Amino acid sequence: MDAQNTMSPKQQLWRYWRGLGGWNFYFLLKFALLWFGYLNFHPFLNLVFLAFLLFPLRAQGLHRVRNIIAIPIGIALFYHDTWLPGVNSILSQGSQVAGFSAAYLFELANRFINWQMVGAGFVLLVAYLFLSQWIRITVFTVAAVAWLNILTLGGPAIALLPSSSVASGTSAPSREGSAPAAATLPPTNENLTAYLNQFYTREKSRVSAFPAALPADAQPFDVLIINICSLSWSDLQATHLDTHPLWQRFDVMFSQFNSATAYSGPASIRLLRASCGQTSHQGLYQPANRECYLFDNLANLGFKSQLMLDHSGVFGNYLKEVREEGDMQSQLLSQQGISHQITSFDGEPIYNDLELLNRWLSGTTQQAAARSATFFNVIPLHDGNRLVGTNTSADFAPRAKTLFDQLDAFFDELEKSGRKVLVVVVPEHGAALEGDKMQMSGLRDIPSPSITHIPVGIKLFGAAAPHQGAPLEIKTPSSYLAISTLVSRLVDGKNFVAPSIDWASLTQELPQTEAISENENAIVMPYQDKVYIRLNGGDWVPYPQ
Repeated sequence: MDAQNTMSPKQQLWRYWRGLGGWNFYFLLKFALLWFGYLNFHPFLNLVFLAFLLFPLRAQGLHRVRNIIAIPIGIALFYHDTWLPGVNSILSQGSQVAGFSAAYLFELANRFINWQMVGAGFVLLVAYLFLSQWIRITVFTVAAVAWLNILTLGGPAIALLPSSSVASGTSAPSREGSAPAAATLPPTNENLTAYLNQFYTREKSRVSAFPAALPADAQPFDVLIINICSLSWSDLQATHLDTHPLWQRFDVMFSQFNSATAYSGPASIRLLRASCGQTSHQGLYQPANRECYLFDNLANLGFKSQLMLDHSGVFGNYLKEVREEGDMQSQLLSQQGISHQITSFDGEPIYNDLELLNRWLSGTTQQAAARSATFFNVIPLHDGNRLVGTNTSADFAPRAKTLFDQLDAFFDELEKSGRKVLVVVVPEHGAALEGDKMQMSGLRDIPSPSITHIPVGIKLFGAAAPHQGAPLEIKTPSSYLAISTLVSRLVDGKNFVAPSIDWASLTQELPQTEAISENENAIVMPYQDKVYIRLNGGDWVPYPQ
């Protein structure tokens, strides 16, 4: 009897351990991306995949079949390990992507490719092919995956602090101007989720109260809210437009304002529902109390609601969402006869904002209504917009400067008119000019702090005592409830005729709101001076810096 026949089944099985072969490079590539923070690595799933690849099979044909089956699994797992949008997000945004022009889609595809990383991947491949001649790379790969699993054996927060307690899921109702709740417990999954639930529970109790009626000596004026798509402090600093003269003309500037979202429809809904505390993304598409709608509160006091856009509102069902979820039922002001110098990313015209604003001013001056409240949404800064007659996206900086110059010129016209107007400039979200490790430039699937940290300015035109000097800066963490509260304090119009305006008193104890932001499949939340993110209902992880 020869030696082969005397081998035990267990001994024969060892003969079929083939190693990972080319799959070593797959894992090495993941380790490199993980090292530099470009991957949301799932250790256990990768360990299971590794075991599937290593399990010994006697037949060479079965080994080949396994490799073929492993290819789509490996691709799906790699995608799952990245920060790229999930399948649900892609499907939900599919109809919008279909509306992009071919030139814009090509530009996005080219922007997606990081040629430096492609080059680094090629170097890694050559290094693997060279070293694998003498070194069993599979041993290193197995050890690395096993070690990454050991690090997370006690839960996703093992590198932080042990989970000894869990935050309570309830909290007492907070005052309109109360500070955010303290984050005192270790940042475990349970505590972070409980903190988020506390936040939303607390926000449900917050409302900015408007008077039931205006006093007899109330002064009529107009409210103009300008909602700018794609503008954050990060964008301003990247283009050096944070020093534009426009920003010095406001009476009040919020330097720590959070948009709470990175998409247009949800941002405008949040603004139109500014009179109540912040709700979850899902809550935006649920009925809200009447007291939550800012323009309804103003209408109850005699302000005639008006709606103005510099676009059609068709893309992404924007106008439909504003009407259904923001309760903005006013007829759209006419765009007829307005010129356009910019074409949007979906090929539609974007009308000249200065012409639209001057038309609004002329119409407001002539109308019979003593008070009006206008919501004006503008999109010339949106990614992918191009100048008329060109097929490539226009640079952000020239478009932004043009818009700021137009607003500056309109402010001059307002001052000359002498009409009493409260102007509130509130961007929807940032343009993501500078990408990070989670998202490339222009992508806003994740509401990162650089996207949701937006400049908000408030200005009274036609006041007897105009503000002198630099704007009063509100440095506390704020969001839409602070705007509604400040509007409610100004709604009687008496500050327009007052011999002096005490802005410090008007802005005292404005509602503070943590910079928690949420898109459909992503939540970003600060906790203990660190930012955490949860994707698709999974575990909380630190936001890669």
